[in-house]
Amino acid sequence: MDRLMNTDATRACRTLATDPAASPPAPAPAPAPRPAAQAPGTATAAQAPGPRPAAQAPGPRPAAQAPGTATVADPTDPSVYRTAATRSGGPAGARTDVAVVGAGILGVLIAREILTRDPAATVTVLDRDMIGSGATRRSAGLSFPRGANDTVRTLAAESERFYADLHTARPDLPIHPLGMTVLAPEAAEDRLREVYLPEAKLRWTSELPPAVTGLPGGFGAWEGDGCQYADVHALTQLLAAELRPAASFREGVAVETVAAGPGGARLTLTGGATLTAGHVVIAPGPWIAEPAWRELVAPLGARVKKIVALHVDVPPAPGDRALVLHTEDAFLLPFHHRGHWLFSYTCQEWDVDPATVDPALTAGHLREARALLTRYAPALAAHCRSGRVFCDAYGPDGSPLATRLDPYGRLLFAGAAGGSGYRLAPALAARAADLIPSLPSPRKATT
Repeated sequence: MDRLMNTDATRACRTLATDPAASPPAPAPAPAPRPAAQAPGTATAAQAPGPRPAAQAPGPRPAAQAPGTATVADPTDPSVYRTAATRSGGPAGARTDVAVVGAGILGVLIAREILTRDPAATVTVLDRDMIGSGATRRSAGLSFPRGANDTVRTLAAESERFYADLHTARPDLPIHPLGMTVLAPEAAEDRLREVYLPEAKLRWTSELPPAVTGLPGGFGAWEGDGCQYADVHALTQLLAAELRPAASFREGVAVETVAAGPGGARLTLTGGATLTAGHVVIAPGPWIAEPAWRELVAPLGARVKKIVALHVDVPPAPGDRALVLHTEDAFLLPFHHRGHWLFSYTCQEWDVDPATVDPALTAGHLREARALLTRYAPALAAHCRSGRVFCDAYGPDGSPLATRLDPYGRLLFAGAAGGSGYRLAPALAARAADLIPSLPSPRKATT
């Protein structure tokens, strides 16, 4: 459940070649200096934010080219992007300060963060589908104050404050605070108090939730605060609607190519239209291997894993609490707005493709989930007959990523949140905005 984040303000994965058709052939330029070597498939560890630092400067620019060689065409130069668009049969000339690729909860919050810092900025959000139609639509939306390391605890704390402030200011939004009970071996108490934030106020309890008939030997129960869940799809739609006067949303528009230069970036869109941007934030959810950015993202080492949750056909009662199974990395959530419980467990099916993931449960999923739930809540296990299946991207060490993708600092990646996209989205959006040096210093964004 903890899908964490490494921010990387300096990493440059590779130089992105510009479109060779955009300008006449030229002799190859002298190679740009390469950034400091890193272990393959890793990203620089995030710095734990105190007050959040100001956005850092872009990565290193390529060195001056050798005398007598031609420069690589800047994709933001009008002579380049207009020529490319003409050859592809589409219009050219559209510009934006920031293009956000991906209109899930993270992409929408990135757009919101940018406009909060600079209301005069022009922001364009693109998605090949409708807003919130990917992993966001299938999200359980559970958020609780914990993190497996110091960095994630800081991110979780920031996100918790964001959502608490948002809920206070906008109680009409589909964010639902609820109680939380954690079940774990008694010997794990020290670890529990390490991973859960002080705001959780974990406390021993002898009172078990009604659904739990008993605990395995040596297990205990702890109550905690700061838990909430959301209808993430509905929330994303509402937040996007509020942004529309200030941001442009292009739904059903795919990004076919992306290229960066010292002056910005150019995207080729569905139908051959082009869009030039000062910066591009790629927030693709599990679609990390799309042709437009596959080679850019591959060095990050992210992988895609299947996520499975069962629907328990028993209505939750008012006051029912979320139940967290610490050892098994699973949870039982009272889905009050849908009238049933949801049981999410850790499915170990890796390297799946979001374009081909079967949304239907298999007999194996039902068998695994029921066996685990029977250990704690056998009465509920008997009512597991349906559910949801999708996937998400995970960082190489299970940590989400916010990083630059090119040496100019024009292309950014935010994601690999490992099933915790909603839970960590506010802090991850802020880290992505920190990588855009043209933005003013961050200020608190809630309403």
